[in-house]
Amino acid sequence: MPPKLLVVDDEPDLELLLRQKFRRKVRKRELELVFAQNGVQALERLEEHPDIDVVLSDINMPEMDGLTLLKQLEDKLNQDLRAVIVTAYGDMKNIRTAMNRGAFDFVTKPIDFDDLDATITKTLEQLWITREALRSRDELVAIRQELNVAAKMQESVLPKTFPSDDRFSIYAWMTPAREVGGDFYDVFQLENGRMGLVVADVSGKGVPAALFMMISRTVLKGTAIGENDVGVALTEANDLLSESNDESMFVTVFHASFDPASGRLWYANAGHNPPVLIRASGEAGFLEVDPGVIMGALPGMKYEPAFVDLEPGDGILMYTDGVSEAMNADNEEFGNDRLLEALRSVAGRPASDIVRVTVEEVEDFVDMAPQHDDITCLAVSYTGNQS
Repeated sequence: MPPKLLVVDDEPDLELLLRQKFRRKVRKRELELVFAQNGVQALERLEEHPDIDVVLSDINMPEMDGLTLLKQLEDKLNQDLRAVIVTAYGDMKNIRTAMNRGAFDFVTKPIDFDDLDATITKTLEQLWITREALRSRDELVAIRQELNVAAKMQESVLPKTFPSDDRFSIYAWMTPAREVGGDFYDVFQLENGRMGLVVADVSGKGVPAALFMMISRTVLKGTAIGENDVGVALTEANDLLSESNDESMFVTVFHASFDPASGRLWYANAGHNPPVLIRASGEAGFLEVDPGVIMGALPGMKYEPAFVDLEPGDGILMYTDGVSEAMNADNEEFGNDRLLEALRSVAGRPASDIVRVTVEEVEDFVDMAPQHDDITCLAVSYTGNQS
């Protein structure tokens, strides 16, 4: 549809002159003209043509003058309508009143039709910019609402309470870089008193990553609960995630099964960061882990299980790369050395302390620099069988 101009003026010759001036634009459907002889008729035309873009109005007219018309249009001006006032040269009082009532611009009599053409073009361009900004604002509001819903959904599925007794403690934490994140963790009960543990990082950010995160979490938990072998559980989960993955998203996963009775931790890895093993003696080093292949990309991948026996006082920290790759204002990474140094100080401490110190060290290092990735940690601390 061409932009639509409403001309409000009681001089009959003006309509003929404007039709002549803009005949090419009207013929090419670059402009449509609507006419009224006073403010009352102008309001009627606006009712008949709600898609009018610009009102070009004289000030001095019978029945309703241009300034009164502006007052009537107050709610529409600066939203989806623009007004240009026509007035006598030097009539600054009325020009100021018109601008205060929402007029976008003015032209003076006698009308210079080239100047009028340029003024209307400028007014339409500004109106389109405003409308586009309003559309963008509405889209952003809708996106924000979607993000808030996704964030609440994501928060609701992550465990907030964690199992513990005199033999062990478990604790986890996630700080998303945005309203919603691609990281997740999970802790769930398995057979024979064992605990299922998962830390994962989905590719991408925002709502798509959050949705894939929830799907991945459900699939992983479902396969883990029904399968004692952590490697087989990852294999089955990968096949399920790869089946209908048209968006080619993927997830890195470290999956473990912890037995509090013996301190043994079975684990398998799918392209994720190796956890840190914290010995009671104060030593800290990365667990020997088969790197594995990211999940969701290719079906038929096999994941090899392994295990480590924890001694009383030992702990494990599982984390995502938002920890080790966190950057400060100088674009320096937190890195593995700082991570190991921080974890040596929490040897023999409960899982909540291991996570808290890790997150605090990262936040202190990053300081005021923006957070570029989710920060997720899950820790297990083994006290041993006290009976």
